[in-house]
Amino acid sequence: MTIEDLPDFPLEGNPLFGRYPFIFSASDTPVIFSISAAPMPSDCEFSFFDPNDASCQEILFDPKTSVSELFAILRQWVPQVQQNIDIIGNEILKRGCNVNDRDGLTDMTLLHYTCKSGAHGIGDVETAVKFATQLIDLGADISLRSRWTNMNALHYAAYFDVPELIRVILKTSKPKDVDATCSDFNFGTALHIAAYNLCAGAVKCLLEQGANPAFRNDKGQIPADVVPDPVDMPLEMADAAATAKEIKQMLLDAVPLSCNISKAMLPNYDHVTGKAMLTSLGLKLGDRVVIAGQKVGTLRFCGTTEFASGQWAGIELDEPEGKNNGSVGKVQYFKCAPKYGIFAPLSKISKAKGRRKNITHTPSTKAAVPLIRSQKIDVAHVTSKVNTGLMTSKKDSASESTLSLPPGEELKTVTEKDVALLGSVSSCSSTSSLEHRQSYPKKQNAISSNKKTMSKSPSLSSRASAE
Repeated sequence: MTIEDLPDFPLEGNPLFGRYPFIFSASDTPVIFSISAAPMPSDCEFSFFDPNDASCQEILFDPKTSVSELFAILRQWVPQVQQNIDIIGNEILKRGCNVNDRDGLTDMTLLHYTCKSGAHGIGDVETAVKFATQLIDLGADISLRSRWTNMNALHYAAYFDVPELIRVILKTSKPKDVDATCSDFNFGTALHIAAYNLCAGAVKCLLEQGANPAFRNDKGQIPADVVPDPVDMPLEMADAAATAKEIKQMLLDAVPLSCNISKAMLPNYDHVTGKAMLTSLGLKLGDRVVIAGQKVGTLRFCGTTEFASGQWAGIELDEPEGKNNGSVGKVQYFKCAPKYGIFAPLSKISKAKGRRKNITHTPSTKAAVPLIRSQKIDVAHVTSKVNTGLMTSKKDSASESTLSLPPGEELKTVTEKDVALLGSVSSCSSTSSLEHRQSYPKKQNAISSNKKTMSKSPSLSSRASAE
């Protein structure tokens, strides 16, 4: 069906019909239409409805296409549909629908859909503004809410960051409507919704239209409190982090001095140097710190940043539990391995007590471990039978390598091979030490006599070496 196919009806007494002559006389009572699927051409090569396609146009203008099916088309979140919101919406109105009729699936009105269709990158703002103005002229109620999301037209415009539609909606609304709350966002206002979703344009527009920046939601948060923390954003969201910083500052600057959280009470340490802040906390760069009582690392940076206002601490963590390599966006604040860097407000860090960074053992350190462990081998049954050393000097060298065995067994000279089999020493250095003593007994005796903590017996020196 086209405009030329519409039947004639009297236009007198209704100025709107002069401006929109193609509209049927609408029903007085809004209704909720049943749920339906979007109609598609049988030979369609794509999965969405395209009003610019000839076969789709046949369906769109066909009087047999129901309002439920047209609402189903509006639900498709593709540019081809959203940029033609006026064409599809007018086809719904042509069928005699009330301007406040609702989609049975989403419980949204045409004005709700229009506020979504103004989203940048998907819809067309100019088309959305013109169609929203038309709907409001026809009596669209800006206070109506979707029963599923509890959002009204202003909330949708704020959520999808369309300041142009915010102005159109608030132009005909009551002053208090700008701070209407939404239960799905903790009973926050449109300003809370825009701040939470980093919609800078919507935030600025709402403030210009008189939105209250000190309004608290059910959690006691003002809009500035719900802005996402830039520190929690990954590196690929550097632009979003910058937007978050901008929005938060914008909201804080708008907070009136008369409210409970006055700007005079808001912490701002941008003018204080990082060194002065650390000194006041008893910290310095290189100190071991704990973040919120959990993560431990080394303090590498303190100062102002590009991603948020105030003073921030940059920490190199002991474990790969961080979010960056010491940089956020394109700014390198300190250097560390990926996933070892993290930033935190100064209020969340404290000096570590009794915590030491895990030491990575070098190969030489690890090689020394077996030698230490080999000393713990039980040789009690051997040392208890060692010669007392009260023998003649001629027998000293022999006593160093001779063990007394249980009665009935012959004495046995301990060779290098025997020591290895006993397990008393596994390293080459210990074995060669025994060999050295057997070759130069006089030199070893001289060394042993100079150590007060050792026995005068040369045989004890042999035991110490074996252990």
